[in-house]
Amino acid sequence: MAQHFTVICPDLKGYGDSDAPPPSADSGNYSKRVMGEEMLALMAALGYRRFAIVGHDRGARIAYRLALDHPEAVAKLGILDIVPTADYWDTADRSFAANTFHWGFLARDGGLPERLIGHDPDFFQDYLMRLWAGDYGALDPRALAEYRRCFRKPENIAASCADYRAGYTIDDALDRTDRVAGRKIACPVLVLSGDQYLSTGEDQAVDIWRRWATDVRGGVIESGHFVAEERAAETLAALVPFLKS
Repeated sequence: MAQHFTVICPDLKGYGDSDAPPPSADSGNYSKRVMGEEMLALMAALGYRRFAIVGHDRGARIAYRLALDHPEAVAKLGILDIVPTADYWDTADRSFAANTFHWGFLARDGGLPERLIGHDPDFFQDYLMRLWAGDYGALDPRALAEYRRCFRKPENIAASCADYRAGYTIDDALDRTDRVAGRKIACPVLVLSGDQYLSTGEDQAVDIWRRWATDVRGGVIESGHFVAEERAAETLAALVPFLKS
């Protein structure tokens, strides 16, 4: 990717070695609107007022919220293996409850997930990585070691829970307000999904995103959730022409 573009890859607030400030009472400081504005400020500080943005999972949720809130800043949007938060909650069913249990678990307040995860964060993280990956062996052991190191920090566990609590409350409400108002993402959107993760059925992801944007293209890659890591060549082959066009 860096052969074609300037590539900026920040760790989100609360992840990696970025700061993980204590969550506010309503987890609002981990809402995707606030975190999107932080990414906007970062890009402005680096001298970029308009840019393409590609995100996976939590990063993709911040990316599409940023595109909705600040259309003047986002030239193109790449979405990897998610559907909008409100749509995802709307699909919740028996399969969702069993296979995507972390959405509800992490959103619980009162310190329950933080305490349980904190007793063995390596096991919790590795369990989910193995559950979500189609080809766990494709994940770089050095990256996995970094994920474990960072997720052992209590403040990162608290931040990730706040991220999901905001997803259950503020982010969901923002999506529903925009959906009722008919707000659309203005820039071109590329949606890439693995065929083994989303409980919506990945063949539906592009159709769902077409309700949210006027220019949407994309498709399915034979992969688990980590499409960029598991199928790097296929992901790059789709992203580069889209971002260059």
